[in-house]
Amino acid sequence: MHTPDVQPHEPEARYTDPIRKYIVIYLCILALATFQFVIAYSRIDGTAMFARMLFVALAEAGLALMFFMHLWAEKRGFLLFVVVFTGFVLLAMQYGWTDSYRMEVGAPYSQPKAGVVQQ
Repeated sequence: MHTPDVQPHEPEARYTDPIRKYIVIYLCILALATFQFVIAYSRIDGTAMFARMLFVALAEAGLALMFFMHLWAEKRGFLLFVVVFTGFVLLAMQYGWTDSYRMEVGAPYSQPKAGVVQQ
């Protein structure tokens, strides 16, 4: 693993990787995007399509993060922190979905929506 060149008098990192590397990664991401179109137009059920699309999207995002955001050059501890923190944020964002239909089912002190049939 090649880390960026950082000098004490020049705190910014200079990435000296050849442009070929980034072009290859870009072409891989384009190939994965094309593969997503193939999956989208194939005749498979929704659950299988969702799982395949999610796997391909995670692969694309991983390539973009590792190479275009230069996470491959960071310390492993920081990379682990980014993965765990991102997972925590995504899970925390899902917390409110359990309360999304409370107005329609009649939670205490809620006003029913117009046109909703009360049971």
